[in-house]
Amino acid sequence: MMNESEGKDSLVEEILTDGEIKLQGQFVMGNNYTFLVTVTRNKETIQAVYKPSRGEQPLYDFPKESLSRREVAAYQVSEALGWNLVPVTVLKNEGPFGEGSLQFFIEHDPDKHYFNFNDDLLAKLKPVAVFDLLINNADRKGGHILVDAQEKIWLIDHGLCFHEEEKLRTVIWDFAGEPIPTELWEGLNKFISNLKEEGALFKRLAALINLQELNALQLRAEHLLAEGCFPSPPTDRRAFPFPPV
Repeated sequence: MMNESEGKDSLVEEILTDGEIKLQGQFVMGNNYTFLVTVTRNKETIQAVYKPSRGEQPLYDFPKESLSRREVAAYQVSEALGWNLVPVTVLKNEGPFGEGSLQFFIEHDPDKHYFNFNDDLLAKLKPVAVFDLLINNADRKGGHILVDAQEKIWLIDHGLCFHEEEKLRTVIWDFAGEPIPTELWEGLNKFISNLKEEGALFKRLAALINLQELNALQLRAEHLLAEGCFPSPPTDRRAFPFPPV
Protein backbone atom coordinates (compact mmCIF):
# COMPACT_ATOMS: atom_id res chain seq x y z
CA MET A 1 0.00 0.00 0.00
CA MET A 2 1.38 3.39 -1.02
CA ASN A 3 2.02 6.02 1.64
CA GLU A 4 1.40 9.57 0.46
CA SER A 5 3.96 11.03 2.86
CA GLU A 6 6.71 9.33 0.83
CA GLY A 7 6.42 12.04 -1.81
CA LYS A 8 4.39 10.12 -4.38
CA ASP A 9 1.65 12.70 -4.79
CA SER A 10 2.03 12.96 -8.55
CA LEU A 11 1.76 9.19 -8.99
CA VAL A 12 -1.25 9.07 -6.66
CA GLU A 13 -2.91 11.81 -8.72
CA GLU A 14 -2.27 9.90 -11.94
CA ILE A 15 -3.79 6.73 -10.48
CA LEU A 16 -6.85 8.57 -9.17
CA THR A 17 -7.34 10.41 -12.45
CA ASP A 18 -6.85 7.53 -14.88
CA GLY A 19 -7.40 4.40 -12.79
CA GLU A 20 -10.31 1.98 -12.64
CA ILE A 21 -12.59 2.29 -9.61
CA LYS A 22 -14.02 -0.68 -7.72
CA LEU A 23 -16.47 -0.17 -4.87
CA GLN A 24 -15.45 -1.69 -1.54
CA GLY A 25 -18.04 -0.33 0.88
CA GLN A 26 -20.07 2.64 2.01
CA PHE A 27 -19.43 5.05 4.87
CA VAL A 28 -22.78 5.25 6.65
CA MET A 29 -22.02 8.13 9.01
CA GLY A 30 -22.90 11.41 7.30
CA ASN A 31 -25.61 13.03 5.23
CA ASN A 32 -24.13 12.39 1.79
CA TYR A 33 -23.31 9.16 -0.03
CA THR A 34 -19.63 8.34 0.46
CA PHE A 35 -17.81 5.18 -0.60
CA LEU A 36 -14.52 3.44 0.06
CA VAL A 37 -13.06 2.30 -3.24
CA THR A 38 -9.90 0.87 -4.75
CA VAL A 39 -8.38 2.54 -7.79
CA THR A 40 -6.05 0.57 -10.08
CA ARG A 41 -3.79 1.78 -12.87
CA ASN A 42 -0.97 -0.26 -14.42
CA LYS A 43 -1.19 -2.86 -11.64
CA GLU A 44 -0.77 -0.17 -8.95
CA THR A 45 -3.72 -0.10 -6.53
CA ILE A 46 -4.57 2.45 -3.86
CA GLN A 47 -7.58 3.04 -1.63
CA ALA A 48 -9.63 6.19 -2.01
CA VAL A 49 -12.83 7.89 -0.87
CA TYR A 50 -15.40 8.54 -3.59
CA LYS A 51 -18.12 11.17 -3.13
CA PRO A 52 -20.52 11.28 -6.09
CA SER A 53 -22.15 14.63 -6.75
CA ARG A 54 -25.58 13.12 -7.23
CA GLY A 55 -25.37 11.57 -3.75
CA GLU A 56 -25.27 14.98 -2.06
CA GLN A 57 -28.22 16.08 0.05
CA PRO A 58 -29.57 19.45 -1.17
CA LEU A 59 -28.65 22.46 0.97
CA TYR A 60 -30.35 25.85 1.10
CA ASP A 61 -27.11 27.84 1.04
CA PHE A 62 -24.81 25.88 -1.28
CA PRO A 63 -25.48 25.25 -4.98
CA LYS A 64 -26.88 21.84 -5.86
CA GLU A 65 -24.33 19.09 -6.51
CA SER A 66 -21.36 21.39 -5.91
CA LEU A 67 -19.81 19.81 -2.81
CA SER A 68 -17.53 17.34 -4.58
CA ARG A 69 -15.98 20.17 -6.58
CA ARG A 70 -15.33 22.06 -3.33
CA GLU A 71 -13.48 19.01 -2.03
CA VAL A 72 -11.16 19.26 -5.03
CA ALA A 73 -10.81 23.04 -4.65
CA ALA A 74 -9.66 22.59 -1.04
CA TYR A 75 -6.89 20.27 -2.22
CA GLN A 76 -5.87 22.77 -4.88
CA VAL A 77 -5.64 25.55 -2.28
CA SER A 78 -3.63 23.35 0.10
CA GLU A 79 -1.16 22.57 -2.67
CA ALA A 80 -0.93 26.21 -3.80
CA LEU A 81 -0.07 27.24 -0.24
CA GLY A 82 2.59 24.51 -0.08
CA TRP A 83 1.23 23.18 3.22
CA ASN A 84 0.32 19.62 2.15
CA LEU A 85 -2.70 19.42 4.43
CA VAL A 86 -5.29 17.73 2.20
CA PRO A 87 -4.82 14.26 0.68
CA VAL A 88 -4.61 14.18 -3.11
CA THR A 89 -8.12 14.84 -4.44
CA VAL A 90 -9.31 14.85 -8.04
CA LEU A 91 -12.59 15.30 -9.86
CA LYS A 92 -13.56 12.00 -11.45
CA ASN A 93 -15.92 12.52 -14.38
CA GLU A 94 -16.93 8.88 -14.78
CA GLY A 95 -17.24 7.19 -11.41
CA PRO A 96 -19.59 4.29 -10.55
CA PHE A 97 -22.32 6.83 -9.76
CA GLY A 98 -21.21 9.60 -12.09
CA GLU A 99 -19.06 12.65 -11.44
CA GLY A 100 -17.59 13.01 -7.97
CA SER A 101 -14.51 13.71 -5.92
CA LEU A 102 -11.93 10.98 -5.42
CA GLN A 103 -9.53 11.39 -2.49
CA PHE A 104 -6.56 9.28 -1.45
CA PHE A 105 -7.49 7.35 1.70
CA ILE A 106 -5.34 8.08 4.75
CA GLU A 107 -4.73 5.16 7.09
CA HIS A 108 -5.51 6.43 10.57
CA ASP A 109 -6.97 5.60 13.97
CA PRO A 110 -10.61 6.81 13.87
CA ASP A 111 -10.64 7.14 17.66
CA LYS A 112 -7.86 9.74 17.52
CA HIS A 113 -9.25 13.22 16.88
CA TYR A 114 -8.96 16.86 17.92
CA PHE A 115 -10.64 16.35 21.31
CA ASN A 116 -8.04 13.84 22.49
CA PHE A 117 -4.93 15.26 20.79
CA ASN A 118 -1.86 15.69 22.96
CA ASP A 119 -0.04 19.03 23.21
CA ASP A 120 2.36 18.15 20.39
CA LEU A 121 -0.48 17.51 17.96
CA LEU A 122 -2.42 20.58 19.07
CA ALA A 123 0.67 22.68 18.37
CA LYS A 124 0.55 21.53 14.72
CA LEU A 125 -2.89 23.03 14.15
CA LYS A 126 -1.99 26.66 13.42
CA PRO A 127 -1.70 26.01 9.65
CA VAL A 128 -5.01 24.16 9.88
CA ALA A 129 -6.70 27.15 11.52
CA VAL A 130 -5.34 29.53 8.86
CA PHE A 131 -6.39 27.15 6.09
CA ASP A 132 -9.95 26.98 7.44
CA LEU A 133 -10.13 30.77 7.73
CA LEU A 134 -8.97 31.05 4.14
CA ILE A 135 -11.40 28.53 2.62
CA ASN A 136 -14.23 29.63 4.93
CA ASN A 137 -14.81 26.12 6.27
CA ALA A 138 -18.35 25.81 7.59
CA ASP A 139 -17.83 22.35 9.07
CA ARG A 140 -14.43 21.70 10.70
CA LYS A 141 -15.38 18.91 13.07
CA GLY A 142 -12.83 17.31 15.37
CA GLY A 143 -13.10 14.06 13.44
CA HIS A 144 -12.18 15.78 10.17
CA ILE A 145 -8.56 16.08 11.37
CA LEU A 146 -6.71 12.79 10.86
CA VAL A 147 -3.30 11.66 12.11
CA ASP A 148 -1.33 9.06 10.18
CA ALA A 149 1.28 6.62 11.50
CA GLN A 150 4.00 9.27 11.17
CA GLU A 151 1.96 11.73 13.30
CA LYS A 152 1.30 13.91 10.27
CA ILE A 153 -1.93 15.93 10.26
CA TRP A 154 -4.37 15.46 7.35
CA LEU A 155 -7.62 17.31 6.70
CA ILE A 156 -10.73 15.82 5.10
CA ASP A 157 -14.37 16.71 4.36
CA HIS A 158 -14.32 20.10 2.63
CA GLY A 159 -17.66 20.07 0.87
CA LEU A 160 -18.97 23.01 2.91
CA CYS A 161 -16.29 25.53 2.02
CA PHE A 162 -15.69 28.58 -0.18
CA HIS A 163 -19.06 30.27 0.36
CA GLU A 164 -18.85 34.01 -0.36
CA GLU A 165 -20.66 34.77 2.92
CA GLU A 166 -18.83 34.32 6.23
CA LYS A 167 -19.68 30.84 7.51
CA LEU A 168 -16.62 29.65 9.43
CA ARG A 169 -17.63 26.96 11.93
CA THR A 170 -14.75 25.11 13.55
CA VAL A 171 -13.68 23.43 16.78
CA ILE A 172 -10.25 25.09 16.50
CA TRP A 173 -10.40 28.44 18.29
CA ASP A 174 -7.32 27.66 20.41
CA PHE A 175 -5.23 30.46 18.93
CA ALA A 176 -7.69 33.37 19.11
CA GLY A 177 -5.83 36.66 19.44
CA GLU A 178 -2.41 35.14 18.73
CA PRO A 179 -0.30 36.35 15.80
CA ILE A 180 -0.25 34.19 12.68
CA PRO A 181 3.27 32.70 12.51
CA THR A 182 5.51 34.42 9.98
CA GLU A 183 6.38 31.08 8.37
CA LEU A 184 2.79 30.89 7.13
CA TRP A 185 2.88 34.33 5.51
CA GLU A 186 5.03 33.15 2.62
CA GLY A 187 2.39 30.64 1.54
CA LEU A 188 -0.37 33.23 1.80
CA ASN A 189 1.59 35.83 -0.15
CA LYS A 190 2.40 33.35 -2.90
CA PHE A 191 -1.21 32.22 -3.00
CA ILE A 192 -2.50 35.80 -3.41
CA SER A 193 0.02 36.54 -6.16
CA ASN A 194 -0.91 33.41 -8.10
CA LEU A 195 -4.62 34.24 -7.90
CA LYS A 196 -4.11 37.84 -9.02
CA GLU A 197 -2.15 36.74 -12.05
CA GLU A 198 -5.20 34.73 -13.17
CA GLY A 199 -2.91 31.94 -14.32
CA ALA A 200 -3.12 28.18 -13.87
CA LEU A 201 -4.27 28.30 -10.24
CA PHE A 202 -7.03 30.80 -11.01
CA LYS A 203 -8.25 28.67 -13.92
CA ARG A 204 -8.23 25.45 -11.88
CA LEU A 205 -10.26 27.04 -9.08
CA ALA A 206 -12.61 28.82 -11.50
CA ALA A 207 -13.58 25.41 -12.87
CA LEU A 208 -14.59 24.29 -9.36
CA ILE A 209 -16.18 27.30 -7.61
CA ASN A 210 -17.96 30.37 -8.98
CA LEU A 211 -16.42 33.79 -9.57
CA GLN A 212 -18.04 35.39 -6.51
CA GLU A 213 -16.59 32.65 -4.31
CA LEU A 214 -13.21 33.00 -5.97
CA ASN A 215 -13.16 36.76 -5.38
CA ALA A 216 -14.18 36.21 -1.74
CA LEU A 217 -11.33 33.70 -1.37
CA GLN A 218 -8.81 36.28 -2.52
CA LEU A 219 -10.26 38.93 -0.19
CA ARG A 220 -10.04 36.55 2.78
CA ALA A 221 -6.37 35.85 2.01
CA GLU A 222 -5.62 39.57 1.86
CA HIS A 223 -7.56 40.18 5.08
CA LEU A 224 -5.61 37.46 6.91
CA LEU A 225 -2.33 39.09 5.97
CA ALA A 226 -3.58 42.56 6.88
CA GLU A 227 -4.91 41.49 10.30
CA GLY A 228 -1.96 39.24 11.08
CA CYS A 229 -3.65 37.39 13.93
CA PHE A 230 -6.16 34.65 14.59
CA PRO A 231 -9.71 35.95 15.17
CA SER A 232 -11.95 35.21 18.12
CA PRO A 233 -15.21 33.27 17.64
CA PRO A 234 -18.03 35.47 16.32
CA THR A 235 -20.81 36.32 18.75
CA ASP A 236 -23.54 37.05 16.19
CA ARG A 237 -23.81 33.55 14.71
CA ARG A 238 -22.94 29.92 15.44
CA ALA A 239 -19.17 29.45 15.46
CA PHE A 240 -18.95 25.71 16.16
CA PRO A 241 -20.03 22.74 14.00
CA PHE A 242 -22.66 20.26 15.11
CA PRO A 243 -21.95 17.59 16.03
CA PRO A 244 -18.45 18.66 17.10
CA VAL A 245 -16.84 15.30 16.25
